Amino acid sequence: MKKYNFNAGPSMLPREVIENTAKQILDFNGSGLSLMEISHRAKDFQPVVDEAVALIKELLDMPEGYSVIFLGGGASLQFMQIPANFLIKKAGYVNTGTWAKKALKEAKYFGEVVEVASSAADNYTHLPHHFEIPGDLDYLHITTNNTIFGTEIRRDIDAPVPLIADMSSDIMSRPVDVSKYTAIYAGAQKNLAMAGVTVIIVKDDMLGKAPRELPTMIDYRTHVEKGSMFNTPPVVPIYSLLETMRWVKAQGGVKEMDRRAKERAKVLYGEIDRNRLFRGTVDAQDRSLMNICFVMNDEYKELEKPFLDYAVSQGMVGIKGHRSVGGFRASCYNAQTMEGVDALVKCMQEFEANH
Repeated sequence: MKKYNFNAGPSMLPREVIENTAKQILDFNGSGLSLMEISHRAKDFQPVVDEAVALIKELLDMPEGYSVIFLGGGASLQFMQIPANFLIKKAGYVNTGTWAKKALKEAKYFGEVVEVASSAADNYTHLPHHFEIPGDLDYLHITTNNTIFGTEIRRDIDAPVPLIADMSSDIMSRPVDVSKYTAIYAGAQKNLAMAGVTVIIVKDDMLGKAPRELPTMIDYRTHVEKGSMFNTPPVVPIYSLLETMRWVKAQGGVKEMDRRAKERAKVLYGEIDRNRLFRGTVDAQDRSLMNICFVMNDEYKELEKPFLDYAVSQGMVGIKGHRSVGGFRASCYNAQTMEGVDALVKCMQEFEANH
């Protein structure tokens, strides 16, 4: 039976990315050594980093004056590293879910932090709209996609202060105007690569302004100056990132990823809205295209586990909602196919017909 991977992260990757990375793990560039055991200083590996950086810049149409670096630690480390490098006196955070709240908490170790807007009172069922951004902020931090609750800011907002974004779960799924941002960061286990590498895009002339002496590893300048080679980088995840960027480019770039995301979401949300058993969990205008969240309608609540069991029996993997919210979550990152979405829709329709 074919499996359809809807895991929220680590998540589905293009099959050719997995296969090409696996080949290099067995024998990297015909060297007789595994990608897992080569030195990051090996002459054959530097081109991997260089091409990966170049492709990220090309795919996002990045202007001059920005650097791309690869670090470990996931987005969770960036919750601390961002304010360490950019918070001078006061930062503003938009609280749109679990990860935004965690980022806000970590920033408080480095200075004053204000919650500029929040949808927590409504259990994050929508995004905050029409809020004022104070002009005295060192930066405004947003989380563009909220994997747990299923909301997404799918545009580049205009801010009167430097803008920083956690794009861990929707980077490379749409065109981005990088010039509007001071920094963008993304843990890789969604649209970029296997887990283990984090991509950080930083505006060079904004570095070095924080009024604190930073530990060497925490200072972004360390990694910009050393081209992500200050210490041993996550070699295999960086290679899988390169293969993924090659795949995105070959498929038609971020504009094509955007088109596919909209196509998948239209079909799946359409079925959620049509099917009498289910309902979406967030306001329609704020629905994520990456993490499609839904629950049983109240009168069919007792069918939640039977549906999950049925879906699993039909090859659906990872559609159980996050433990903090329940229900269901179909993650449709770049590698997800219409075949997978159609299979889930068929599953929902068959279950409805039987109940």
